[in-house]
Amino acid sequence: MKNSIEIDQIVDTATRLFAELGYDGTSLGMIGDALGVPVSGIADEAGNKRQLYLTVMQRAFEAEWAALKTAADSCPPGRECVHHIADAYLDFHVSHPYIRALWAHRWVADAADIVDLEDRYPRPLFRMVAQKTRDAVPDRVNVYYMLGMMVWTVHGFLGSGVLARRRGMLRTDHPKVVSDFRTHLHLMLEGMMTSDQ
Repeated sequence: MKNSIEIDQIVDTATRLFAELGYDGTSLGMIGDALGVPVSGIADEAGNKRQLYLTVMQRAFEAEWAALKTAADSCPPGRECVHHIADAYLDFHVSHPYIRALWAHRWVADAADIVDLEDRYPRPLFRMVAQKTRDAVPDRVNVYYMLGMMVWTVHGFLGSGVLARRRGMLRTDHPKVVSDFRTHLHLMLEGMMTSDQ
């Protein structure tokens, strides 16, 4: 430990700031200010901003991998496996809003100079889930497109909520709103997996 700051504290604070402001909008100085330590203390423990960001993204990936691997390993047979994994994905991102926000920034060209994040992190997750669910998905459905639609739908919902029928927005901090979204997420996935009669 140097400058009375531990790597986990740095990574946790960096995760919050990268999630709130994006990689491009966050400096090591801001992370140091949030922790009450000089930039040199951050750099000594965690490296430069790029190295710290990669550590943040690696930890985010490891957490998501663990959740989805547990879901994949406990999958019921057939199409129910897809629904089981969708539930695990939604629940993970409901309870890890900073990880969702990290990717939301990335999808609007944040950290654009780091070019291989999608191959490092989402691709192994997609591959694992696709291998587990491929037999439940009709040949006419591209499993990667189906999983992509699940991802985009969950992130869009968690980022913006849903328009209320008459006025305002239904936000994701209400359990019934999440429950209603879950129902419609399942309907969407089931519609894609149901073979033409």
